[in-house]
Amino acid sequence: MTSPRSAPADRARAVIAGIGSCLPPLVVTNAQVVARGNLDTTDEWITSRTGIHRRRLAGPTVSTGDLATAAARAAIDSTGSPGPRPDLLLLVTTTPDRPCPATAPDVAHRLGLGTVPAFDLSAVCSGFLYGLATASALLRSGTCRAPLVVAAEKYSTIVDPFDRDTAPLFGDGAAAVALRLGDATEPGALLETDWGSDGGGCDLITVAAGGSRPPTTDPPGRGDRYFRMRGRQVYAHAVRRMASSAEAVLATTGWRPQDVQAFIGHQANQRILDAVADRLGIPPRHRFGNIRDVGNTAGASVPLALADAAARHACAPGARTLLTAFGGGLTWASATLLWPDAPPRTAAPETRPSLHDHPEVSPP
Repeated sequence: MTSPRSAPADRARAVIAGIGSCLPPLVVTNAQVVARGNLDTTDEWITSRTGIHRRRLAGPTVSTGDLATAAARAAIDSTGSPGPRPDLLLLVTTTPDRPCPATAPDVAHRLGLGTVPAFDLSAVCSGFLYGLATASALLRSGTCRAPLVVAAEKYSTIVDPFDRDTAPLFGDGAAAVALRLGDATEPGALLETDWGSDGGGCDLITVAAGGSRPPTTDPPGRGDRYFRMRGRQVYAHAVRRMASSAEAVLATTGWRPQDVQAFIGHQANQRILDAVADRLGIPPRHRFGNIRDVGNTAGASVPLALADAAARHACAPGARTLLTAFGGGLTWASATLLWPDAPPRTAAPETRPSLHDHPEVSPP
């Protein structure tokens, strides 16, 4: 194999060297979701319409940052060798610990990474693939050597437990990948990406309150702080956008749909996943996901499904892999890669210390 240093520039790629995940321990079944919100639905209806049987929910003392820190540390452990320590942390989330400041610097601090650059990225359910494309560009440009891309969500903080349309869908969790520069022919290589957005659909998936734009109700109603989605319209957009984006990235890569050996789509709804794969012509044996057990984890769903499949040894290293996602914004993205040769690691949420010891800094 050509070493990363000697790889021709046109073959240099970001390579997934480590995979980590974190799921909170509390398992909540469909029946429990129905009972908690007194929802006018049933376990059978939820399962048949979404493919979801259960999800993981974080407790009140666990934050997105706690999930992210654990997943990131697991990804670092997964690399297995004492290579360069992470020199950039990109945190994908729609549910940061606070509106200000970003959560990423705190996660980097808790990991002991010193003063590395760290920032949040928000692209809702397309976030991980947006983050992967961003980190890859920074890596290939020489801006960093070992970036971490972390996707973490605690949607239980923004989902209305009494909303029949959204309460059964979402779960909490985090996953991360550690990247390095490598060759386009080695397992884990990120080959091509495709991404896009359409702000004309910005009101289809939204949380009305909490930003600088006031909600339409005055004063803001209780429901304005919760996640809302126009399901039927989102379904149509999701299938069309993910399928077209996947077709575009396959064409750029030079693959046909029948060349794909592993397909992972955003774990929003099993019907959407099947519709996209059917439209692309990818057979069921090459489709992987974990929506049955974790639900929709938004920006964390694609890397969590990747970690789950890797833990089950579902694919051989180097298998031709297609990832695709769709989220609010509207945003969408797809990527092709060679299945990583990295043993995934899992970790429990890391509770943030109540106090930080900050060095005294002299005023300017």
